[in-house]
Amino acid sequence: MRKRNDLEFYNRVAYEWWDEKAIIFALSHLNLPRFEYFDRFINNWQNLKVLDVGCGGGFTCEFLAKRNVLVSGIDRSENCIFEAKKHARENNLAIDYQHGFSEKMPYRDNYFDAVICVDVLEHVTDLKQTIAEIYRVLKPGGFLGFDTINRTFKSRLITIWLLEDILQKIPRGIHDWNKFIKPAELKVMMEETGFSKIEMAGFNIFGRNLLDNLESYFYYQKTGKFKISLDRDTSVMYIGKAIK
Repeated sequence: MRKRNDLEFYNRVAYEWWDEKAIIFALSHLNLPRFEYFDRFINNWQNLKVLDVGCGGGFTCEFLAKRNVLVSGIDRSENCIFEAKKHARENNLAIDYQHGFSEKMPYRDNYFDAVICVDVLEHVTDLKQTIAEIYRVLKPGGFLGFDTINRTFKSRLITIWLLEDILQKIPRGIHDWNKFIKPAELKVMMEETGFSKIEMAGFNIFGRNLLDNLESYFYYQKTGKFKISLDRDTSVMYIGKAIK
């Protein structure tokens, strides 16, 4: 039986992170649409202290560093952190990278102005503890920007059966459908932790129907990029924000 939520994948492919021909490089194209959403709530990121939880090889950290953000990144993959540090040095970007886990982060209480946590919550070992740690390291009034995957039949069909098992455009075994998170569940968990002003929107990468799915797939094949829209359809992926 294939292992699910196989996070060792990131250690195995870390050296490919910044290879524009590698499958994983497609993730770099998600930053612009993500920040089209996050920028609705923060119109000037310059000089903010921002932590990227689950930073991988550094796509979001470098995106923020180029906006003159004071960036820190943490990831459980030592190989990814090695590659992230190497790429930042090569590009003269001052980013504080650390190897560590979202459930116990090596930062002071009330330290960061904002935390970004994208493509991560559906992978963590302890979701409730991760949310609590993010809350702890944020300053009062601090901003959390996140995205994740809903636990629906449609998300299983598209994310696992189609993209992993059939088309193999996502590494097989990288996701565990049982760890996907319904928006209502996440909202309750955040509110119980102390977050407020929680908002969520559909982060639509794959389209709403089969025709959209195919169109998005062929566009990706041609360009290496995603056709993304922000809408009310949270049935597969969704994006959101919360305030401490």
